[in-house]
Amino acid sequence: MTTISERTQFPQVLLVDDNSGDARLMRMAFKKTDLHAHVIVAETAEIALAILRREGEYADTPHPDLILVDVNLPRINGPTFLKLIKADPILRLIPALVFSSSNAESDLTESYRHYANGFITKPFSFDDYIDVAKHIVEYWFQFVQTPKVEIPATNDPA
Repeated sequence: MTTISERTQFPQVLLVDDNSGDARLMRMAFKKTDLHAHVIVAETAEIALAILRREGEYADTPHPDLILVDVNLPRINGPTFLKLIKADPILRLIPALVFSSSNAESDLTESYRHYANGFITKPFSFDDYIDVAKHIVEYWFQFVQTPKVEIPATNDPA
């Protein structure tokens, strides 16, 4: 058993968020941590699913070590996205945290009902984004032991 930081110097984070400003702040915040995670942004759950399943143009995309997903997404919302990935025997092994501007109890409950591994309310200042990124790195990458997940590309020749 190992931690993510023991397996890689550059953890991969899949951020599923349709707000480009929030995505930019989170990318910048991870660059300010001791362990420089590479943040891949998917603007929709559909794109995130294609990335996770390594479909089509995403066949060579590195698999994520952690998923951050917003609650309020167009078409497929965050809790439904969680339900889909947690139903998959491979994808369910990737820790998935809700990262949302919502602080509604119903969103929190619904996220955990669909097997979120955590719920973080988006901060207001960039300094607070850095604090969130540092806490994620410290806990999810350096403290918690997680399984190594290998996601095969769906268009690999058999």
